Amino acid sequence: MKFKIKNVLGIAILFLSQGVVAQLYVGVQSGIGNLQGEVKGTVSGDRLGGAVKAGYIYALTDHFGIGSGIEFAQYKQDVNLVKESAIFSNYEVDQAGSAFEYNVTTSNYKEKQTLHALQIPLFVQFKTNINKGVDFNFRAGAKYFLPVSYKIKASATSATGSAYYPDVNLTIDNLPEYGFGMQENYIASGEYNTKGVIMSSFELGFTFDTGAKSAIYAAMFLENGYGSILDQDKDESYIGYNATTVADRKANGLYSSDKNVKINPVAFGLTLGWNFK
Repeated sequence: MKFKIKNVLGIAILFLSQGVVAQLYVGVQSGIGNLQGEVKGTVSGDRLGGAVKAGYIYALTDHFGIGSGIEFAQYKQDVNLVKESAIFSNYEVDQAGSAFEYNVTTSNYKEKQTLHALQIPLFVQFKTNINKGVDFNFRAGAKYFLPVSYKIKASATSATGSAYYPDVNLTIDNLPEYGFGMQENYIASGEYNTKGVIMSSFELGFTFDTGAKSAIYAAMFLENGYGSILDQDKDESYIGYNATTVADRKANGLYSSDKNVKINPVAFGLTLGWNFK
């Protein structure tokens, strides 16, 4: 029993001693969040993204420390076609088991993308005092970027799907009960399959003491992902094929047209946080 009590006391003392040198932080960041990638025939626009985060920094010396924590991030962007008349093709199989070339054209197609992700950072911090109550901070490290959901909302003034059967040289473009023809005011939702990637992360800023145990942290940040967050095993039409109707076709998304496309997150902007000593 005495041995166990000594062990418990020793662990408690260890945690207390670590608490003295560990600095907790919470914060938010906001700026431009972009999902970069080269998808033929498409163009994307930047929109505001952001994150909330919490963690700690363990001091190694007066100037250097190691930090980690958890973050919840959001990216949003719009993706459109470069040419309205562009035809996207892939191969499908009809109800009779016959393969055909499925061709899709749309008018005024727009795709709104929203990505939610968890980020687990690991970084080194350098800090030095530059004035009374003011410290300069530089953080550099990496993050594990794990997408939670990558959803899309697609709309178009019209969407047309046609079939070409090369074996018999037959084109079908107006047979709605078999999924071929035009639909006006197309609206649908979908979701991309995703996987985790590694990001580099840099922050440059200052802390301003607001009391003996707290400080405001303000910084600029830059983050860049390596590898693609998409996990796709086949090419698909950005508007799916439905063998029984043209009125209920899934939005696969423009990025589904190329299974090998690489989409990586990039973000930069401002961080505002609170440090607790």
